[in-house]
Amino acid sequence: MAETKQEERRAARLAKQIRAFSAEHGGAEGQLAHIGQAGTRIVLVGTDGGWGDLVAPTYPIAQQAAEKAGLTLHDEFDGEFAAKVVTGPYEWTRMAGIQIGGPSNS
Repeated sequence: MAETKQEERRAARLAKQIRAFSAEHGGAEGQLAHIGQAGTRIVLVGTDGGWGDLVAPTYPIAQQAAEKAGLTLHDEFDGEFAAKVVTGPYEWTRMAGIQIGGPSNS
């Protein structure tokens, strides 16, 4: 868990953002993913299919933030969890564009 006051404050700020996302989307679930030196990605999926993410500087801070926010965590972003995500034309265009020479991801 977070040890210093600075880490505790960072976890509290992330927890506040998680709770705001959850309130906006009728509830939320999440998954923590290491992203190397950049920290840990907190992937959020709302009950309404909306999705987003936050980045914590460390895995323990991400865990503490999720715990403080009451976020249900999944071990993996598996098919069942991923199926809850609702994507629209924008996401499909961007994803397809990256693969087949369409709009760039910049």
